[in-house]
Amino acid sequence: MKDAYENIKVGDIVNGSDMEVDQEKIAKFAEVTLDYNPLHLDEKFMKSTSFGKTKYGGIIGHGLMNYGVITRMMTDWLWPRGGIHRRLQTKHVKPVYPGDTILPKATVLEKSISKNKRWVIFKIELRKQNGELVVDGESLAEFPGEQMKKS
Repeated sequence: MKDAYENIKVGDIVNGSDMEVDQEKIAKFAEVTLDYNPLHLDEKFMKSTSFGKTKYGGIIGHGLMNYGVITRMMTDWLWPRGGIHRRLQTKHVKPVYPGDTILPKATVLEKSISKNKRWVIFKIELRKQNGELVVDGESLAEFPGEQMKKS
């Protein structure tokens, strides 16, 4: 695209690919990240244990797995447009369980220009198949300015 930044409008929506979460994906993620917390792997333990006032009732997916789905959406959308995903700032609202499908979405909130860079701020949402909000936050993308492209 010649200048995709100029074509981005406040209110534009980016829909990412959904992901079905199952015990196998959670176990593989644990192996790759070396995060073997029983929260993610020990069903019996999770059915009998509470974390403070929270009782999950079973294993839950890794929070970083949620971030991966969001980051993939952002990178897949930004890269072909010349954008670079720079920051993800979120809050986990609900856990993700095996059997859930998670769906990422970003909405353009704001555009701004600094000396050599152009910026886009997105509202980030990750929802379950039933519409329940799992992750809420913001993301920042950079679109290098013309001066940076020439150097």
